[in-house]
Amino acid sequence: MADVALGVFEQIKLVAGLRWRILKNSLRRKQNRWDLIGMIWVGLSSAILVMGLAVAFYAGGYALVAKGRAEWLGLLYWGIFLWWQLLPVFAAGFGTNFEFASLLRFPMNRRAFYLLGLGYGLTDFGALAAICWIVAMIAGAGGAKLSIVAGMLLVSSLFVVLNVTMERLIGSWVEKILAKRRMRELFIGGFILAMVCLNFLNPSLQKWRHFGRLVQYVPYLAWSPGSLAGHATASAAVGNAHGFLIATAGVFAWVVLMSLLLKGRFAALYAGEEISDSAGPTVRRAPARMRITSAERPGFLRAPVAGMLAKEFRYLTRNGFAFVGLVIPPVMVFFFTMQFGPGSVLKEHSLKPAMFFPGITAYLILILMSPAYNSFAYEGKGIQTYYMAPVEFRDVLLGKNLFVVAMIAFELMLCLVLLTVRLGWPGLPLFAATIMAGALGVTGQLAIANWSSLSFPKKMELGKMKGQRNSGVAVWTAFGVQIVLGGICALVLFIGQWTLNPWLPVGALALLTAAAVGGYSASLRVVGRLAEAKKELLIETLY
Repeated sequence: MADVALGVFEQIKLVAGLRWRILKNSLRRKQNRWDLIGMIWVGLSSAILVMGLAVAFYAGGYALVAKGRAEWLGLLYWGIFLWWQLLPVFAAGFGTNFEFASLLRFPMNRRAFYLLGLGYGLTDFGALAAICWIVAMIAGAGGAKLSIVAGMLLVSSLFVVLNVTMERLIGSWVEKILAKRRMRELFIGGFILAMVCLNFLNPSLQKWRHFGRLVQYVPYLAWSPGSLAGHATASAAVGNAHGFLIATAGVFAWVVLMSLLLKGRFAALYAGEEISDSAGPTVRRAPARMRITSAERPGFLRAPVAGMLAKEFRYLTRNGFAFVGLVIPPVMVFFFTMQFGPGSVLKEHSLKPAMFFPGITAYLILILMSPAYNSFAYEGKGIQTYYMAPVEFRDVLLGKNLFVVAMIAFELMLCLVLLTVRLGWPGLPLFAATIMAGALGVTGQLAIANWSSLSFPKKMELGKMKGQRNSGVAVWTAFGVQIVLGGICALVLFIGQWTLNPWLPVGALALLTAAAVGGYSASLRVVGRLAEAKKELLIETLY
């Protein structure tokens, strides 16, 4: 038995060494070193958020125990539980991209495979943040009453094991159910839209104010993990050993149930279950006639540029996540006007149209310009076609940029029309200044976005969410450029307000936009040489 245990931990040690060697060897490429630096900055920014909330959990734990309301700690456990289970969906692109199921190619027993699965669950950002908050909550409660620490440590340890087990189980089931691309797009797209629609819950509650009806359903959640952990902590605070043991036994029963289900799921994977997006057997049909797409190309553009526009449009129609990304901004604009606009439920915080129109423009550009910093993400093996075909890279990037500009222009006009309907006409000077600010915000980024796409590419796949993110350098480059351009536009608009000249921002932003267009045109002349210099990097990364 000791030999088996020793063998399990030796295997885990070897896998950890393997992962370290993979990371170490990948840093030989300059691209990966920059990517690591970018992700370190993302981690530091996230750590600030985690530590800030840790202070809040510490204060909450201390205050609730000190005031004799330890039973309300169940709300904190509930918040951590929901965070732990829901965050992997939202932050899937920033999680680890290593699929631990691929380790089955090595001689590994089932126990080591199970422990590694749990271990990878603990390395997620959501899990690490939740553990920090639990420790802060225990420290706060212990500061108010030291005798509660032992009981909270036991319950919180079971709570951590339960959450990591449930997260791995749900993730494994969802991965199996959503093996097909269309099913993934429908499910996750609907889920994202449902989360967006939850923003309308608060205005509805503020309007109806029927909170009392919700309280009567709380007792029905007493069997849930968060409620059981809170009840066990409250029993430990008052010295109720019987209640503490019953609640702790309930949490332990959850751990056993989830562990058995996860064990069965991992057993299927260990036995060789293959989850893929490959097509099933179909009846062979006669080859369809080749569609002639030349009529679909705009006639006023050169053939390569028009062809890229048509290709980008087809990629958009095949990518369900991108389509959802176009639906969300108008929905969020409606929510913002419902929450803060005139006649809203927050009348005392009502904002003027002078703030809404530029603010919504900045919001749209922030969301929709991000893909432009990784223009070749979905090209895959087709990237080498651009080097073999008789086309110039300036035409390729020009077509991609024109599609992005057209998409942002459509979304911007749709949202501005919605704002006008909801808030009223802001006046021609403000409307024109908003349009000019949007034009500067887009054209000012195109040249840098093209440089980022060629210098820091990152492969993505249509219909997938896991690991679908730009490189770390591209993320921070886009963020920095948008902050600078947003600051310039805000400064120009402020000067117009200060000088009481409503048309001054229009003229100033028009001049800056013309300068940005000139800089972009100049960058297209040298983009071919940059693409040739980055040829090996692009093919190696995207192939």
